Amino acid sequence: MNIIEKTENIFEHFEKFIELSEKLKSELSQRIKPIEFKKGELVLDANHICTKSYFINKGILRTYFLKDGKEISEYFSGINEWVNSPKSFILRKKDIYYIDAIESTQAYFINVNDLVYLFDNFPEMERYARLSMGSVFGHFMERIISMRFTTAKEKYDHFRKTYSDIYHRIPLGMVASYLGITQETLSRIRAEK
Repeated sequence: MNIIEKTENIFEHFEKFIELSEKLKSELSQRIKPIEFKKGELVLDANHICTKSYFINKGILRTYFLKDGKEISEYFSGINEWVNSPKSFILRKKDIYYIDAIESTQAYFINVNDLVYLFDNFPEMERYARLSMGSVFGHFMERIISMRFTTAKEKYDHFRKTYSDIYHRIPLGMVASYLGITQETLSRIRAEK
C-alpha cells in the first residue's frame, strides 16, 4: 500500500464532511498508518486500553463482548468505516469490547494522541468528528429500537438493510448473537425468504 493510495482514500472520506487544507492533508498523511489483519485475528483485547482507531479499506471487523463465556456481536464495520472501542478510546480505560477480523482486512489506523493533536490544531477536525459520529449515533438508535420493539424477522430485515453491503459475508452464528436470537430461529427466518 503506497502513500498515494492511502491519502487519496482517506482524504476522499474526510472530504465528504469537511474541506481539507494542504496543511491538514500533510498532518493526516504523517499520522495515519496502514495495517493488515488476518481472518480471525484479534485486533483489540478487552483487557487492554484502546489507543487506536481503525479505518477499513477492505474487509470486515466485528466488535463484540463476552457474556457467560459466549461472544455477543455488538456491531460490524466494513469499508470506509472507523472502528474502535469508543469508551476505552475516549476515556483511556479498559472496556468490555473486543474487536476481531471476520475476514482478511486492510485498514489504516490513527493513534489517540495523534487524533487529539489534530483536534487541538485543526478546528475542522472537530466538525468532522461531530458530523461523522451523527450517522453512527443514528445507527445505534435504530438498533436499540429494532432490538426492543420488533419481531425476530423484523430484526433480521433491519440487520440486512443496515449491513446491506456485507451481511452475506458475516457468519450466521455472529448474526444470531447480534440479533439476540438462536441460530435455529435465524435459519428458519432465512428459509422463509
